[in-house]
Amino acid sequence: MGRTYFVEDSVEQYLQNILDTSGKACVTGLLIGQCSPQRDFVLLAVRTSPKETQSDEVDEEWVVEHATQVSRMLPGGLAVLGVFLGAAPELSVQAQNILRRLVFAVEKSITKARLWKLANDEVHDRVALNISSETKKVLCRTFDVKDPKSSAKPADWKYQTGLSASWPVLECNVEVDLQIPVPADSANRELDKCIENGLKEWVRLIQQCSCILNGKVMGLDKDLLDGTKKKAPPQQFVQQPFVVQFLRPSKFKTDDRSTALVQKSSGTVVLKGVVHCKAYIHTNKPKVKDAVQALKRDVLNTVAIRSQMLFEDFLLNPEGYTEKGARTEEYPLPKRVFVPLAGTGVMICDYMFKDEAPKDIQFRIKELLDLDVKEDQLDMLLEIDSAIKLAPKTSHPQSNIVVAEPETSQLLEMFPDDYNPMQLKVGVVIAAGVALFAVVFSLLFFSD
Repeated sequence: MGRTYFVEDSVEQYLQNILDTSGKACVTGLLIGQCSPQRDFVLLAVRTSPKETQSDEVDEEWVVEHATQVSRMLPGGLAVLGVFLGAAPELSVQAQNILRRLVFAVEKSITKARLWKLANDEVHDRVALNISSETKKVLCRTFDVKDPKSSAKPADWKYQTGLSASWPVLECNVEVDLQIPVPADSANRELDKCIENGLKEWVRLIQQCSCILNGKVMGLDKDLLDGTKKKAPPQQFVQQPFVVQFLRPSKFKTDDRSTALVQKSSGTVVLKGVVHCKAYIHTNKPKVKDAVQALKRDVLNTVAIRSQMLFEDFLLNPEGYTEKGARTEEYPLPKRVFVPLAGTGVMICDYMFKDEAPKDIQFRIKELLDLDVKEDQLDMLLEIDSAIKLAPKTSHPQSNIVVAEPETSQLLEMFPDDYNPMQLKVGVVIAAGVALFAVVFSLLFFSD
């Protein structure tokens, strides 16, 4: 028995519109949503961004690059689930071969950019949707991307109204304060690899954190919505919010043997600031562990994405980042901006550099997601507010995660191993040395 995809009914009209107006022999795009063990959900379809030079041929490299950019705009819990292809009936055999190549290429590119990997027991099926440009009939199949030799399996494609309107949302603010040494033999273009390697230990720390949801400790195997469902009037959807706090484990577990390493270093990369994270989870009896995992992955994604974006900008515009003779260079990473996705209960996001304006966000959302948004729909305040809510630092080297509730000024600082309850400090500090851009990237150069 194949998988079943429940799809927002707005996707059906969108697919019909782009097939009717494209004027091309083949139309490609992405399917965005969420997987679960029992069923999958598609919330959005996005046509591939048009190239300056139009062609009826499918440009695999262009589709993959578009998918990589779109994946950066998704909060926790949402992912690129596959691709669609609209073509004439006589191209149906060729279309299946194209879809297979695109599914595996897109998944490979997106996976490569992540700091985490799918577990073996998670869903590895990705959808390939073939649509007839004449009859609008759909043929839905899936491929197991874990197996490069897997064959297509049939799947059901069902439209539904208000699919994600009542999906629970999990939110948290996490302070990042990391120092990553840069080996002396590293070139500028290798800094992104240095950061990726330096973040591995922090990734394990985040993954081992315990979580408090709405002030309560919940068992990971419990249903997330147990005791939270309320009777709502007909045709009215109620979205359950969860404010999440991360607690660092008292003893950090690692599979690697701890060894001392002496390495010549030319400098230190410092990642510092507060990031606002969101995750959404379906309402089909979701488990606490699945919701928490989605939020943790959003924490990892947003830090990695900002670092990648900065280095991409650095390589494209090196003159804007070079300061001769400077011993310390500080660059604000792009801040996160959220936008509600019309017709759903979720938000998407984009990242805005210091020298950008709201119109730049609007342009990218239109270019990448084919969505028109107004400036007043952009929520640009979440990370500004959270960035000034910083708890006092301790001298303990491992106390580097602070979590703040989005709607309160009270902060919870992670406890060192020798924590004394009388030493807990809660409050708000507006430090002169802290920027309001959520995260700051610093490169400290050592003198000879």
